[in-house]
This record gives sequence, structure tokens and C-alpha cells, in this order.
Amino acid sequence: MPLTVHQFPCLSDNYGFLARDEATGLAACIDTPEAGAILRELDKLGWKLALILNTHWHPDHAGGNEEIKKATGCTVVGPAEVTRLSPIDREVRGGDHVMLGETRFEVLESGGHTLGHIAYYDADDGVAFVGDTLFALGCGRLFEGKPDQMWASLQRLAALPDDTRVYCAHEYTASNARFALSVDDDPALVRRADEIFAARERGEPTVPTTIGLEKATNPFLRAPLLAGRVGASGKADYEAFAAVRAAKDMFKG
Repeated sequence: MPLTVHQFPCLSDNYGFLARDEATGLAACIDTPEAGAILRELDKLGWKLALILNTHWHPDHAGGNEEIKKATGCTVVGPAEVTRLSPIDREVRGGDHVMLGETRFEVLESGGHTLGHIAYYDADDGVAFVGDTLFALGCGRLFEGKPDQMWASLQRLAALPDDTRVYCAHEYTASNARFALSVDDDPALVRRADEIFAARERGEPTVPTTIGLEKATNPFLRAPLLAGRVGASGKADYEAFAAVRAAKDMFKG
């Protein structure tokens, strides 16, 4: 039976995600940006929370762990780095898997934004929860990792099937689109940017995205093709990515 994903806004620009295994009725919360909002959504839906699945340790992703665990008795799963903020019940890393009822999540290494960042991939339903590694038209800042690590993580995600639905944790897409247009004029990107700006004017979310759409239009995945535009001609692919990331870090648009 399929996985049902419920998405809702949290904090100023985060999304909360609740995922329910329809075979058993068990639910997981992917990251805990805002405990109160998450608990209200659970109550509204009438879902039983079995798991918290953390992607990384930042407070807007794991800050609600303790309050939600206290309220629900759920099991907290995540990379070891989450213990910098709060305890976890089960440590996982790339190559592991987590079962939510009959739904199997593969744990993918996706370090770069933080060193131990991970993603959760449900191959049967074509769903990936990627935290702050990959965004719609963007990627996470390199707070702890280096460009070669982040590039490898992005390539790991890009290798998933094109129709994989990607649930990224923030609504950054309009800002990302403005930057993307500053380094790339591909017609597919221009069309997508117009759609994004219109959607945000209507107050509509731009998440989830898909792997195929990101491969076609995301400047961070297209970095080797944009090397000449960002002063990285003749450089390795990860160095071209580093140049695009540096340009975004300096972008004021």
C-alpha cells in the first residue's frame, strides 16, 4: 500500500512533513522544525506517530525532538550528529534502512550542509526526503562540508529515478530562481522560473519537486555546463559546483 505524505508550513520558511504507511497506519515525522505545529497536525489527522526521522542536527530540523517524543512516545532516528542537540534512539548512516510499518526507507549519505547529513528514500513510492541537501533550484550552504563532499551527495540524489518526488525542507525557490537566472539562460529554466514566480504570487508551495526537473534546471546540478559562466572553465566538476555555490553565497538579488 502507498505512503501518504502530508506537508504543511512551519516557522518562517520551513515545511513539516508527516508520512503515513497506509498498510499499518503508522506515521513518521521527517525532521521537527516546530513541535507545536507538528503535534497539531497529528491531532487534526488522527495519525499515530511511530518515528521521527532526522536528516541533520540543526535546530530547525531537530529542535522539536524532545517535546514530540514526550508527547507521543515515538522513536527518534537520525545521524549521530543529532546528539549535539538532543538524544536519539537509533543512529543511522548511509547504507542503512528504516522501516515504517511496511514502508522501507533507504538511508542515503548526503553530507555537505553538515558533515553527517542524510536523506531518506522510499523506492517503492518514489519519494525522497532530502532535508537541506537539495532544494528546488538550489542546494544547502556548505556550513561544515567541502565542495567535493556536497557534489558527491548531489550526484547520489541525481542518480535516483527522474520521477522521484523530492521533499526539501524550505521554501527558498523564488530566491533560488532569481539566482539561477543570473548564471543560466536555458529556456527550460526561464519557463520554470516564470511558473515559480506565479505560484508564489498565488501563495502556492513549490515543494515537492522531482529529480528530473532538478537535473534539467537546477544550476547546482548543471554546474559543469555553467563552468564558463562562473570562472571555472577546465575545472573538475566539483570545482565548477564550488564556483556556482560561491556565486550564490554572494548573490544579492
